[in-house]
Amino acid sequence: MDLRAALTTHRLVAIVRGGDPEAALRTVLTLADEGIELIEVSLSGKGALSVIERARAEFGPDRPLGAGTVLTAEDARAAHRAGADFAVTPALGDGVSAARDLGLPVLAGVMTPTEIHTAHTLGACALKLFPAAQAGGPAYLKALRGPFPDAVFVPVGGVDEEAARAYLAAGATAVGVGSPLVGDAADGGSPDALRERARAYLGLTRGATS
Repeated sequence: MDLRAALTTHRLVAIVRGGDPEAALRTVLTLADEGIELIEVSLSGKGALSVIERARAEFGPDRPLGAGTVLTAEDARAAHRAGADFAVTPALGDGVSAARDLGLPVLAGVMTPTEIHTAHTLGACALKLFPAAQAGGPAYLKALRGPFPDAVFVPVGGVDEEAARAYLAAGATAVGVGSPLVGDAADGGSPDALRERARAYLGLTRGATS
């Protein structure tokens, strides 16, 4: 898949991480049903590979589905086998190179200018600015766009609706959102509340100007 184009178009990555695989799968399917096109299932969640496999079976081959918290080469291989077609890492390491070797585009975790440069040399096609709030928020992102004007930045970490608007206004290509969007749905919480939050995030990302 063309992850860079997908991030530019959809501007939102939903991050699902839960302790209940059945609830996590329902969460993925509910988010997709509401129209969220880019969904990442974190490998740190319980039964994550099974969730990816089952979601892929539900989606068919054409809908994007990512694996998150890809740290090692084996993580990348397992995610690929499960049916993920893009990888998200919290940091730079073997997971980035292995995913690229498998043909998976990578949203690589970075914080500093040196890490941004390294991510590009490793073949990452987009940059997960993480943890974004602790890194300095929208002002830090805006500063990074000076030396890296063509980079695809996706802030992740504490991105509530207000922060999402600010990051997109500061030049983020997209935002990655976990608990402010998913809440407790992946642990068995209300799917109706999840749908409301999904609609709110879709509204603000679709209304943002690039």
